Amino acid sequence: MRFPRSLFILPLLAAATCASAETAKPELISPQVKAAVDKAVGWLMKQQKSAGLIVDEKSDAKPKRGDLPSHSAAMTSLALMGLASVGHMPDDPTPEGQACGKALRYVVEGVEPDENGYLGRSDRSRMYGHGIMSLMMAEMIGHTPDEATDKRLHQMLKGAIQLIIRSQQVPKSEANRGGWRYEPSSSDSDISVSVWQVMALRAAKNAGFEVPKGAIDNAVSYIKRSYRVERDSNGNPKSDSAAFSYEPYGGRQTFSTTAAGLLSLQVCGQYEAPEVLGSANWLVKSPPEINEPWFFYGCYYYAQGMYQRGGDFAAAARQKTEQTLISAQGQDGSWYPRNGNEKSAGAVYATSLALLSLSVHHHFLPIYQK
Repeated sequence: MRFPRSLFILPLLAAATCASAETAKPELISPQVKAAVDKAVGWLMKQQKSAGLIVDEKSDAKPKRGDLPSHSAAMTSLALMGLASVGHMPDDPTPEGQACGKALRYVVEGVEPDENGYLGRSDRSRMYGHGIMSLMMAEMIGHTPDEATDKRLHQMLKGAIQLIIRSQQVPKSEANRGGWRYEPSSSDSDISVSVWQVMALRAAKNAGFEVPKGAIDNAVSYIKRSYRVERDSNGNPKSDSAAFSYEPYGGRQTFSTTAAGLLSLQVCGQYEAPEVLGSANWLVKSPPEINEPWFFYGCYYYAQGMYQRGGDFAAAARQKTEQTLISAQGQDGSWYPRNGNEKSAGAVYATSLALLSLSVHHHFLPIYQK
């Protein structure tokens, strides 16, 4: 996947409220997974700085609003989603909840949207960060720690969603139409950036924000064009197993791009689309391996997407995800990327995505609820 080297943080989530702890099913979670999750939560909390950001850097300098440390708001948003996915919300009175509230305030108070609602400029995380922050804000609706944070979050999210919709409408070629890339004005698209925007749109719609049906439909069409399969004269896939590529009609086909395509179509309601069925079949034969590029990014989508697929797909993915992550967790509770550009993303990135990968049975975040 051709992510820019400077974007070291990322390439990552129908109800409008999160499921409660009572509706989660703790009996489905093994003691080993629970222990791994608890250690990861504790480690992430230790990485939080006094201003609220959760990053690998050791400096505790006070950030300046609108000019934040590189990628810090996007990274903090990712960590917050990881914590929330296992039940720690910003309005909880617990130490974990207070840490989440502090993280949410850092993003909401520290990010200064431009006149178009663009969030990715303050910390230079571009459209990756914009999508992740937008998704996080939509998932935190109803769980803000105070009224002022809630009001600003709603205002920021409204502008952020409008920015996503407008940037989708930038004139593009037929292949790139309906997708997104690094900047709001980009005239091309790729699946890694696009998936975050799709997730943000869907989460915002679930939370009651206005999202035109056409925006979702155009995004679905774009993602389906990235599905690399020979089709018949009616446009139907000739194979029942194929992968998604980084860009439509081109680019490498990997487990991470395939898992991203799978989950993004599912959150748009395309549970039985041929592309969903075929990509799940492909992932059964090509599961993630921890030493391959973008493992943590792909594992997150793989775990969630295969869980949505259900049955033997979910069982196989659960076993693979849990065994791989538990064996790779550090003694301190963190995970660290092992391959390629993902190495430079750091341990907060990997640990947040590992938590999201292990959280499929908790159902605390609405975007993952079928």
